Amino acid sequence: MLLSDYLIWGLFLTLLALLIWGMRYPHWRRPCRQVMASHPGAAAAIILFFYILIGLLDSVHFQTESLLDRLIQPLGKQNEQTYSAPFANHLFVQSVIALPSGEKIRGYPPLIYTHGNFLNIILRVIVGIMTGIVIGSIFLLGFLCIYSHKTSKKGRAILLEIIQGKTFIAWNVIIATFFICWIIVAVCALLAGHYHILGTDKIGRDVFYQTIKSIRTGLIIGTLTTLFTLPFALLLGTFAGYFRGWVDDIIQYFYTTLSSIPGVLLISASVLVLQVYMANHAADYPTIAQRADIRLLALCFILAITGWASLCRFLRGETLKIRELEFVQAAQTLGVNKITIILRHIIPNVFHIVLITLVLDFSVLVLAEVVLSYVGVGVDPTTLSWGNMINSSRLELAREPIVWWPLLAALIAMFGLVLAANLFADAVRDAFDPYLRMES
Repeated sequence: MLLSDYLIWGLFLTLLALLIWGMRYPHWRRPCRQVMASHPGAAAAIILFFYILIGLLDSVHFQTESLLDRLIQPLGKQNEQTYSAPFANHLFVQSVIALPSGEKIRGYPPLIYTHGNFLNIILRVIVGIMTGIVIGSIFLLGFLCIYSHKTSKKGRAILLEIIQGKTFIAWNVIIATFFICWIIVAVCALLAGHYHILGTDKIGRDVFYQTIKSIRTGLIIGTLTTLFTLPFALLLGTFAGYFRGWVDDIIQYFYTTLSSIPGVLLISASVLVLQVYMANHAADYPTIAQRADIRLLALCFILAITGWASLCRFLRGETLKIRELEFVQAAQTLGVNKITIILRHIIPNVFHIVLITLVLDFSVLVLAEVVLSYVGVGVDPTTLSWGNMINSSRLELAREPIVWWPLLAALIAMFGLVLAANLFADAVRDAFDPYLRMES
């Protein structure tokens, strides 16, 4: 297991425990239900669930392979010689072909790992759709049994309420999105083992495999960076707003100076320093996977150092307002310790800003990895990521004929994650912002 595996699983289990704990209290349970009552938010939550599931499966490593690799075998090992278009039977570029007679001609060699024709593709798509419907129906049946036992209603009546949209939570959107996602998974699973459904790259690697494996990198950049950001922003922001005076002046000077430095310049310098350090201490990182993992975690930490200032500024402003409210003044009059006031009264009342900001910043961080990898200061070149895929596509777009599918595959996968994250962030903002709740 890599260090990032422990961190991503620890973060997931911590968030899951916090969610279970928060659902015990009405003031947390109510906004959570409101998030799932929003149609865009509910659909985005299901899409994010599938992305997170893939990322978690890819974060359980056995030596050089992950659990995801073992589940999707032989995908990832079916390498060709060079480029091939999606669902093609031959290579994309011409080369010398040796005929059985011994004669050599120039043409398009057939692919090693591809089978069948157009009718076979249609058949596998139909079987995949049916398989996805069956899997979704099994989950739906289990859900109806649990819901029926909990509400003492018949399954048919519950299903009719869901279809008509009479439930508070948008179960109709959730179930429809769940079915669609399982159909897509089933179709891709039946096709990927027999075709290169998104083609291959310059050295013959399957692009669909690279796209799936890049999900883990995007999730790590988006989640672990927020984990590193939170302590700086939360503590410094609340301390500056509550203590004011010279404490506020020092913290303001610190994050104002940091914000004045161009982010790309600071990140580039930090990554270059890290590369020099790892080159001088190569014995501490014996494998390529460990070196790539350390650089990935270092990039998350660097992005956190350069990105906590905006959240700190928001928390400082909100703390300045909350410290003047009656319940905080009463605690001060009763002689409650200042640190206790911050922990028990300030932080719980600014936590909605923390939650909203972190969810909104997730998609920004995913896009930041793409930009940094594009300019050459992102993750390690051996790490599969959408940024590296887009970066390698620059030269592919300049060749004739154009190799367009690696760029398109990375953009589609990244678009799905970023769009779902933005829709979910909007639903979280509407549900957890107390001012919006009062207006509604």
